[in-house]
Amino acid sequence: MPDQPHILTGFHFTKATLASFGERCKIIGHMDNPTPTVADIPPGTAATVQAIVSTGSVGISDAMMAALPRLSLFCCYGTGYERVDLEAARRRNIMITHGADANAPDVAELAVGILLASTRRLVRADKMIRRGEWKQRIPNRFGAIAGLTGGRVGILGLGAIGLEVARRLKGFDVEIGYCNRSQRSDVDFPYFPDVMALATWCDYLIVCLRSDASNRHIINADVLKTLGPRGHVVNISRGWAVDEAALADALRNDVIEGAALDVFDEEPYTGTELLELDKLVMTPHFGGGTQHAQRRMTDLVCRNLDNHFAGKPVVSPVPEFREWANSKDAPKPR
Repeated sequence: MPDQPHILTGFHFTKATLASFGERCKIIGHMDNPTPTVADIPPGTAATVQAIVSTGSVGISDAMMAALPRLSLFCCYGTGYERVDLEAARRRNIMITHGADANAPDVAELAVGILLASTRRLVRADKMIRRGEWKQRIPNRFGAIAGLTGGRVGILGLGAIGLEVARRLKGFDVEIGYCNRSQRSDVDFPYFPDVMALATWCDYLIVCLRSDASNRHIINADVLKTLGPRGHVVNISRGWAVDEAALADALRNDVIEGAALDVFDEEPYTGTELLELDKLVMTPHFGGGTQHAQRRMTDLVCRNLDNHFAGKPVVSPVPEFREWANSKDAPKPR
């Protein structure tokens, strides 16, 4: 259809997801670079691009926005939008949407899974058997394992994902505490005003916060030291919330007992330091990679595209743009 909005994609979407986008928009190109620049805009498309569907970990810069004169919408396929220049987007009249809580149950499911993998040494035990090293029963081969029962789990960021994590952990007979931008009135978990207070209290720290410039490396050497030698940290939010160098040092020197990461500061992860750590469980940012989550995320992006190009308020603007999205001054298609 000649009047379909023109969009670019900046992520490797499934064929089914691309088909859903293609039903309502004309996909005129794809940017394959995980940190795209103006040079990555497909030739001949800059003058007509009206929307981009990508991820927050890829993001969009002021220079990229300036190079796309008709751009009025950037949809983040996922919760995060840490590499989106929000100030530039507002100045250039570009609406930013994100996945809100569409993948929260699935990410929470993985968080609990990799917490168990870390605390119960599942990956290390699997490797031991595959290497043919299980010759005899040896108690405490990996050291004494505390187990979750009776432990204290601290949730850093009690938003949609954090609440889903807490709901799943209730069956493990653990104490749950949390740190949030503000105390919630709808839960009875103990509240801690900052991450250091939470780390002092808990045994296991799960990072569920929305990552932005204000909390880069919020999990640093001091927090890890405070968590202590029996502590574990799990990150399913965004990679840059954890100082990876500090984490590697803490694991090597037994500052904490273990860790699990589904997200990394740079993705795909191409470093070597983390690969050498047996006490670290790693998964390739697929917390929201289930079929259910993908369907919900795709549907949300499609609803945002449909509403925006019909002149209606988008469904899931980023929190900083909610008021703007529902005002008469909200960005219009160009």
